[in-house]
Amino acid sequence: MQPKALLIFFIFFSLLISIHSKYIHEVEDKEEVVIKRSMFPDNFIFGVGTSAYQIEGAYLEDGKSLSNWDVFTHVPGNIESGENGDVADDHYHHYMEDIQKLEYLGVNAYRFSISWTRILPRGRFGETNPSGVLFYNNIIDNVLLKGIQPFVTIHHNDIPQELEDRYGSWLSSEIQEDFVLFAKTCFENFGDRVKYWVTINEPNINAILAYMEGAFPPRRCSAPFGNCSVGNSNMEPLIVAHNMLISHAKAVKVYRDQFQPKQGGSIGIVVHAFHYERYTDDEWGFQAVERAYAFNLAWLIDPLIYGDYPAIMRKYIGKELPNFSIEEVKLVKGSVDFVGLNHYTSFYAIDCLHHSTDCTPSEHRPVKGFTARTGSRDGIPIGDEMGMFGFHVVPHGMEKLLNYINMRYPNLSIYITENGYCPPYYQVGTQMLSDFKRIKYHEAYLAALSKAMREGAKVKGYFAWSFMDNFEWLQGYNISFGLYFVDRKTMERIPRLSAKWYSEFIANGEISIISSF
Repeated sequence: MQPKALLIFFIFFSLLISIHSKYIHEVEDKEEVVIKRSMFPDNFIFGVGTSAYQIEGAYLEDGKSLSNWDVFTHVPGNIESGENGDVADDHYHHYMEDIQKLEYLGVNAYRFSISWTRILPRGRFGETNPSGVLFYNNIIDNVLLKGIQPFVTIHHNDIPQELEDRYGSWLSSEIQEDFVLFAKTCFENFGDRVKYWVTINEPNINAILAYMEGAFPPRRCSAPFGNCSVGNSNMEPLIVAHNMLISHAKAVKVYRDQFQPKQGGSIGIVVHAFHYERYTDDEWGFQAVERAYAFNLAWLIDPLIYGDYPAIMRKYIGKELPNFSIEEVKLVKGSVDFVGLNHYTSFYAIDCLHHSTDCTPSEHRPVKGFTARTGSRDGIPIGDEMGMFGFHVVPHGMEKLLNYINMRYPNLSIYITENGYCPPYYQVGTQMLSDFKRIKYHEAYLAALSKAMREGAKVKGYFAWSFMDNFEWLQGYNISFGLYFVDRKTMERIPRLSAKWYSEFIANGEISIISSF
């Protein structure tokens, strides 16, 4: 090659390299997201969560009575794997070891729940169990010694079976008296040290799964939503949610009148919160999203903020929706210092008034408010599949959900009380501990959370679900959300890579997300 030609070639080649490098850099800049601990306020809470039935075990020790879940899981066929929470993670005997692992993570709060059957084994029909009180006092005292704040949920699904047998638990207004006694017992025994209280976890999910679809105890439903021996899927979920809201509000009044002035804590409720996208790009698609949010999220939060159910619910279901009396409106309205959101995934909302093709009710696609939900559109999933059936990874759903909350309820304080990932199959070997997708999930959702906060969302904390693998209700031990793997034979808790990642992130680490899911 002649010198002149060679020079032209090198100039051209250098230009190509320059253009290519610039292109790659632009692509990387576009895809890369950096998430830092310093992007959140100094007093922001970073924690992990568990619940009593899912981890404690010791189901009949030291005066504890049978809960609804103890009875339910012992009926063959109710849990596909045949498993139960009799032992679970045996946290009852390993709590000191678990608290040490919380310290390793560097969290400043630990969300856990109180087993109703450990504290009041027979509800108001029996005495307080001192062994149960001692157990939770030990947990609270020892997490505080590690500089970790207890973030306590009073009721997380498990209830004394005796209350179910006596009067039908949440279907009866009698439950309000029992719940207030339970809450007051907790305030009296633990409130001098607990500064964060949640009354009830996910009333909307409990009402739907237990009384509409008949999947959770007490397995009540009616066609076409489920195949149960008793129940009314149209009416009973509304009654149950109503009793839960009033029970919550009565417990809050007791706390505010008798305990909060001296103890100085805050109290709220936790709602399961999906984000919804349009299934069709027309006006009906927008309306379907509006109804989906109203019938699943605003169903619970509107009464707590505005004193009544959403107007759109009254429009579509009318007299079936319970009414609050004048006294109950005063009680319920304003009865939260904060709302916790359990957010994992997003769905498309299908309009069932004008697009009925995909609206046949089924176990995993209930029709509420003339909308159904689905995880795919035109054969394309909304995000990467997770191990929980129907769940997908949709990080932008976190931002859009919080924007909806901020728009509908300005100035409402929020905690993300659950957010987590389970792989789409049970992992073995090194995959079990090298959980890169779980790390990527938390990174992406934290980035979306940070963006929503910059846009005005009043979020004060984030709890990763879950601290360790546990009994995941109908899925038993077949799916894993834990930062810690739990060996079912030895009960050894083994940190996954996600535990190390979370610890480093909380210690003001900087994480770069190179690509999205």
